[in-house]
Amino acid sequence: MPDYASRKFIDLIFQTSSKWADWDPPVPIKVGSFGKIDRPTGVFIADGNIYDEAFQESFKQQGLMIDLSHPSCQPIMGAVEEDMIMSSMDVKKSEILITPKLRPSTSFKAEFQFQEGKRGAVLVMRKPQQEYIPQGRVLSIIHEAHQLKDKYIVSSIFTCPGYYLYLSNRSAERVTLVLTDNTSLTTPIDVSTGGEASIDWWTDAQAAFLRKAFDKAGQYRYTPLFDLKRRQHWFKRKFRGQRYNQQKIICAWIKCPPPWDPLDEDGKEDIVYDEVRQGLLVLRINLDL
Repeated sequence: MPDYASRKFIDLIFQTSSKWADWDPPVPIKVGSFGKIDRPTGVFIADGNIYDEAFQESFKQQGLMIDLSHPSCQPIMGAVEEDMIMSSMDVKKSEILITPKLRPSTSFKAEFQFQEGKRGAVLVMRKPQQEYIPQGRVLSIIHEAHQLKDKYIVSSIFTCPGYYLYLSNRSAERVTLVLTDNTSLTTPIDVSTGGEASIDWWTDAQAAFLRKAFDKAGQYRYTPLFDLKRRQHWFKRKFRGQRYNQQKIICAWIKCPPPWDPLDEDGKEDIVYDEVRQGLLVLRINLDL
């Protein structure tokens, strides 16, 4: 499954949150980036950013008068939130008890039970902070830009100092996750010998599809989650006599579903579903003819 692990994880998190998971959180994703989704992996590939000077200059050439450098158009930083936990629908979460003697300073602890025979996904973010494009004027004007045709735009991101992502191996595993002041749960810190506390994730997970990190300085350098939108035009029809007069109405930015067919447990597109879809498409063409 290595070729499809990222897509399966992204798909499972999208089903439960309508947001896009980043399979590689250390790689920066910026608000305002636009690009496409790589279908085999599910990874977002940026082509540019609306806040780049080059994009601003192209705006002027297209007659779209908006200054994205103005404070009212710049991305807005939200408040720091509580720890965020996202898991796919079949994953059961429960609290665990950490003995004070073993760990006097444990700020996060949870246990996840996965279902046998099915992939499950978990994404945990330590005190995330959202950054987003201001609602209203910015998106309502930039939708006319030629560069954004058939492109996705990153409307918001969630950054955090620590993240944990896990994709189960279908063996009904039970995984424990703890954020501790040391990498060991059973060995106390000996300050008298120069030992230093070091905040990090501790987990007993043994699966290959596990990624985690924690910035020791508390810097918000990881982007595990973000919002993608795509512009959509709707048409309304007015009945006049025996004819329809089709008119285009205002463009809107909407959240779009993943650009792949339903996936099996290994992240591959469902062949049966694809064959049915192709059959319906052929039937529709024949009926139109």
